Amino acid sequence: MKFSTNSILSLIVSSCITTNVSAFVPASTFGQRQSARNMVTAIPPLTGSNVGEGAAAGDDWSPESWRTKKASQMPVYDDEEELEGAINELKRCSPLVFAGEVRNLQEQLARAQQGQGFLLMGGDCAEAFNEFNVDHVRDSFRVILQMALVLTFGSALPIIKVGRMAGQFAKPRSEPDETIDGVTHPSYRGDIINNEEFNADARRNKPYNMVQAYHQSAQTLNILRAFSTGGYADISRLHAWNLDFVEQTNEGSRFRKFATKVDESLRFMKAIGVDTSSSTFQQTDFFTAHECLLLPYEEALTRKDSISGKWYDCSAHMLWVGERTREVDGAHLEFTRGINNPLGVKISDKCTPDELIKICETMNPQNIPGKLTIVVRMGAEKLRTNLPGLIRAVQREGKSVLWISDPVHGNTRKTEEGYKTRDFDKIRAELRAFFDVHDEMGSHPGGVHLEMTGEDVTECVGGISEVTEETLKDRYRTYCDPRLNGAQALELAFLIAERMRVRTGLPAIE
Repeated sequence: MKFSTNSILSLIVSSCITTNVSAFVPASTFGQRQSARNMVTAIPPLTGSNVGEGAAAGDDWSPESWRTKKASQMPVYDDEEELEGAINELKRCSPLVFAGEVRNLQEQLARAQQGQGFLLMGGDCAEAFNEFNVDHVRDSFRVILQMALVLTFGSALPIIKVGRMAGQFAKPRSEPDETIDGVTHPSYRGDIINNEEFNADARRNKPYNMVQAYHQSAQTLNILRAFSTGGYADISRLHAWNLDFVEQTNEGSRFRKFATKVDESLRFMKAIGVDTSSSTFQQTDFFTAHECLLLPYEEALTRKDSISGKWYDCSAHMLWVGERTREVDGAHLEFTRGINNPLGVKISDKCTPDELIKICETMNPQNIPGKLTIVVRMGAEKLRTNLPGLIRAVQREGKSVLWISDPVHGNTRKTEEGYKTRDFDKIRAELRAFFDVHDEMGSHPGGVHLEMTGEDVTECVGGISEVTEETLKDRYRTYCDPRLNGAQALELAFLIAERMRVRTGLPAIE
């Protein structure tokens, strides 16, 4: 059995103190902790001998059965032969992730559903071919680890770290076409489908972009595995980076006080003889996830595990279905119901309690713990109105789910200059509402899902980095939606940690 850094820290952090948590004051306490197991089982490439042999959801399911359903948000390819060529090439490729890794994640998520963990998901809105480099991956990975350290201390719970990386290329679009100055071309749907430049060749839907996305994802996963196991995740280094962040804050700020308590815990561990140079403190579990949108790509990378005989989508450890593609009788739920990966589904205020129960029964018909995560994106006021009824329905029907907050998507707006942005204060307000509702309902607020980057971009206004509408243009680099920069993401982690610290029965930091 392997004990993660999260688990060791969780045993130490039952120490002192809190900040004035006026932004995140809870009404109840909650919390338990448990370490996670690590298992690895390889899956062979898809071959003629295992194509279409049964499915987790029954004999009527296969990796291609989604083709019999209505598929929303799917690109139209003008060359069927080229499309089949790209799909066949992907079928010959090695899996990007492995069944044992996927099962490890599901076990951790199952414990989180019981209040014994917290899911942290973060990464780019959309990955791009020309932005790929080691530094970009490293910076996002680093900020997620920094956030996880703060959240571990605040919650005394294991933090499950999942990156929106190594596959988050495709994006849903409001309109299939885009018109500029009287010229119309297909909308840009992400580099895995077409390219951003506004001309006929760039906007053509290119099947072999899927192959390029696969190879970039393989490189990203290689980088992530190297960083997560090669010493880059050293807990002392993470804490030093967090100290760099708090140096930007005012003397006596809650961030400085919080960081001081983490430092005291680390010093205490060393004083009692805990070897913080061991692999326990230098390695970490890290998983990947992306939106299950481009079904030909997902189908081509679906494999049957030679040990369990179950189907896994080997493009990522976890996949989620978006608000625009979660039709109960649609192609995306048809595909996901048969794979054994942990799944997520995004819901807004448009989702009714009855509809949510049908989604749960479709995506997780056997009600398997750790299988289904509900990602709530509504805006603060709509969340306070609509989320209680959804939680009540899930509790009444006994559905096994993990509730997490996506506080960014419901808070997007355009400035007068035409920049899409998000307000840090509104993001914080939605997170506060999410925790408040779960306190009222006696349920577990199990995680957070953020569009963010480790880079010092100026895309969301507010927060400690003091981005304003006037400074958005300084470093506005997103290919799609605005992202929190590294400082804003870490500030949110401190705020969540303060709230969770009180919720788990630990004293506030003052």
